[in-house]
Amino acid sequence: MLLAGCSVGPNYQRPVVVSPAVFRGDTTPTNSSFADLDWWQIYQDRNLQALVLEAFTNNYDLRIAVTRVEQARALAIQARSQFVPDVNYNGTVSRGRNEVLGSAFPNNASTLSSAAVTLNAFWELDLWGRVRRLNEAARAKFLASEEARRGVRLSLLSEVAADYFRLLELDQELEIASRTTNSFTESLKIFSQRLEGGTASALEASRAEAALAGASATIPEILDQISSTENQLCLLLARTPGPIERSGPSLEAMTLPGIPAGLPSSLLGRRPDVREAEQLLRSANAQIGESVAEFFPRIGLTALAGRVSPELSAFTLGSANAWGIAANASGPLFEGGRLVGQYRQSKAARDEALLTYKQIALGALRDVSDALISHERLGESREQRARQVSALGTAVKLSSQRYVAGKASYYEVLEAQQQLFPAEINLARTRRDELLVVVSLYKALGGGWHDEANSPSAPFKSSKQ
Repeated sequence: MLLAGCSVGPNYQRPVVVSPAVFRGDTTPTNSSFADLDWWQIYQDRNLQALVLEAFTNNYDLRIAVTRVEQARALAIQARSQFVPDVNYNGTVSRGRNEVLGSAFPNNASTLSSAAVTLNAFWELDLWGRVRRLNEAARAKFLASEEARRGVRLSLLSEVAADYFRLLELDQELEIASRTTNSFTESLKIFSQRLEGGTASALEASRAEAALAGASATIPEILDQISSTENQLCLLLARTPGPIERSGPSLEAMTLPGIPAGLPSSLLGRRPDVREAEQLLRSANAQIGESVAEFFPRIGLTALAGRVSPELSAFTLGSANAWGIAANASGPLFEGGRLVGQYRQSKAARDEALLTYKQIALGALRDVSDALISHERLGESREQRARQVSALGTAVKLSSQRYVAGKASYYEVLEAQQQLFPAEINLARTRRDELLVVVSLYKALGGGWHDEANSPSAPFKSSKQ
């Protein structure tokens, strides 16, 4: 019984990962994290919620990840089966000369009929913990596949949200380009009328026409980007290429909750890729124990029960009962270095998994820090771009009034209009980038990892409460 409690090989202990007290770029550290919110509390646009739910149902990458989980589950069941005895049956009926039960038997020169029906059982005594280590490794791989599925789910959520925000930004770019084109069209109309009346030069009309053509040329480019982004989103939804409905809030009206990042110590227990790497490390650690157990003998118990008779008459008369129990042991004496090589390979694989785990954990800290810093800088940039657009809008209005009053030339109006157009585009892109960096931060923090038990209609139910 003392031997039965032994398991050779090292027991798993979570590696120590040095992490800072707070994330770099986190100006207001708190214990809570917005990654603890469910994804529909982050993205409250009903159209976006419907798209995410559709992606969770139909996306091929996620469905492939689910099948990998099922494969790992089946492998874990196979490993667990070694804890219980292996029972099988066997039946043989034969007739021949100088043979019994299908085997040569030269001492018997007569022709006989023979039969055998048996139940056989074998059970390995797991004295050294080989089977337990096998099960530990298989279970860890199964849990790793679960974390990989959750990682695919989180990435899918992020990609759908990011593409949707890009579409909102492209819609705003299209609106800006259309409005600017109309403005240049009105300017060209005024200059053309003045040219006909002899109060303007052909140079002013040509410059106005060039400005109109430049603004008009951006519209087909934006429409092309919209189509490409919609097709990319359709691929995530497992749809054929087509339009994506966007009847919710505009890019300017889109709001997201506050983004406290929380503490770095909680990040390692939340991010799916870190949790997956830890389970793979646990599996590699258990495989060392399995390789060590190969050096020790395997001890098993066998049992047989049934009816065996070299004569069919004895089999039918009931005198052919057979049973037996036995113990056997087998172990290696000389393997030419195979077991030593197997042990060294398992140790090197564990070291690789350990380094991979630490690298992924360090990368997780970097991802969060990058997103926090980007969010802060983009907020500052958006404020300045909004001031620029406001000032240029005023400049366009005043220059137009001065031109109509004959106090300014067209070049003053043209310069203000040509500066306003890219400034509005840059402001829209900065707003988009602010939303995208929040998506990146939610993903970097491993957001939404505890909402697996919620039903697909949960966001719609919660929005009604």
